[in-house]
Amino acid sequence: MTENPTSLRGKVLSGLFWKVLENGGVQIVQFVISLILARMLGPERYGTIALLLVFIAIANVFIQSGFQTALIQKRQVDDLDYSSVFYLGLGVALLLYAVIFAGAPAVAAFYHDPELKSMLRVLALMIFFGAVVSVQTAMVSRKMEFRKMCAASLFATCLSGIAGVIGAYRGLGTWALVVQQLGTQFLLMVFLWVLVGWKPMRAFSFSRVKALFSYGWKLLCSSLLDTVYNNLYTMVIGRIYQKDVVGYYNRGNQFPQLIVNNLAASIQAVMLPAFSASQEDKERMKAMVRRSIVTSAFVIFPMMAGLIAVAKPLISIILTEKWLPCVPFLQIMCVAYAMWPIHIANLQAINALGRSDIFLKLEIIKKALGLAVLAVSIPFGIYAMVWLKASTDFVGTIINAYPNKKLLNYSFLEQWRDVFPALVLSVVMGAIVYSLQFFIHNNWILLIAQIGVGVLIYGGLAWIFKIESFRYLVGVVKGFQKR
Repeated sequence: MTENPTSLRGKVLSGLFWKVLENGGVQIVQFVISLILARMLGPERYGTIALLLVFIAIANVFIQSGFQTALIQKRQVDDLDYSSVFYLGLGVALLLYAVIFAGAPAVAAFYHDPELKSMLRVLALMIFFGAVVSVQTAMVSRKMEFRKMCAASLFATCLSGIAGVIGAYRGLGTWALVVQQLGTQFLLMVFLWVLVGWKPMRAFSFSRVKALFSYGWKLLCSSLLDTVYNNLYTMVIGRIYQKDVVGYYNRGNQFPQLIVNNLAASIQAVMLPAFSASQEDKERMKAMVRRSIVTSAFVIFPMMAGLIAVAKPLISIILTEKWLPCVPFLQIMCVAYAMWPIHIANLQAINALGRSDIFLKLEIIKKALGLAVLAVSIPFGIYAMVWLKASTDFVGTIINAYPNKKLLNYSFLEQWRDVFPALVLSVVMGAIVYSLQFFIHNNWILLIAQIGVGVLIYGGLAWIFKIESFRYLVGVVKGFQKR
């Protein structure tokens, strides 16, 4: 039995509001902290921490992926399910930490940096905290209590950021970034423990874990492929080039990633339980998927186009000219991240329908294509590598959308027809904003003018041509104001 549409819509909008506020607030704080640390530490330090976080990200897949989504997607969940996953996660974390601890010397030798050994061993403690946070996040997501996640994330990010800045000021170097990363996950776990108010039972059920694993293992494999692939570029660049190049690449990637994670990932977190609640009504689910794609594209496309246009004055002002080599990476990755609304909505629909088998097949196909492209691009230099990565992301939207032609009768061509108006307006706006640099030479005046002109042009064109998403968002805002 599906939930009442009006009630579900209210929960979705409320959840989306708090999820966007959580990600937005967290990312604003992270952004400010990262600016301070980037000025204090420089590209090489960021390159070092980026290499270490690759291994942590891969380890976290085994803990936070698969089972977390399975807990959200399952129709009926009780304390025994949560407790079983909790204890299993801690056990897996212990095993993974032992592997990382033993392998740390080999990692240090591979990158010719002895200091990486001790840093990696300390940073890997994050995976224990992640095991707990994974269960807590599943509980919050099922109940759509994203206000609690918002509060916990903001406090954790603020306090750990302050600790990182103090560490950098006292000359800890890369260790200041280790303190920041470790502190964020630890404090998030502590705050959620208090706010969620859940404690595990002294019980473990193999049958419950087996049932969840039958769904979650495919998502775990998919997430593992995705995480390894997305971090492979950092690993390859770190091996072939200097650590400062890794820093430039990761900093350029971070700007569009922050925007997309705040919007698209917020939609992803809220829409999975909403899609799951509507999985028996295919027409209704198609309408929700379409709304997710159209609305997020209307917001993300102009942000990516605008970021491409303002990249140079933006980096010069906030990071200083020593970070200007990251500008090309930033612009290229904006092209790649612009595709994420279509990626996420299609994949979440497939998950909500319980077709994790299709999800895994799609990931295998996309990653095989990506690995082939990476292998071909390496001899042609770093910019060829990154450009071809962006092109494979576009091909990935076609691959992700293909199953939903049959599952929801919502084809790739129909999806692109829906987002095409926003794409055209974004390109026009971006071209005009970019051209301002030929007339204004002061970076501060240029950046302010570009932002102002961009907002006016995009909003004005959306209003003149009566773009559907523009009217929808205006209606949503008015609805919140009446509450």
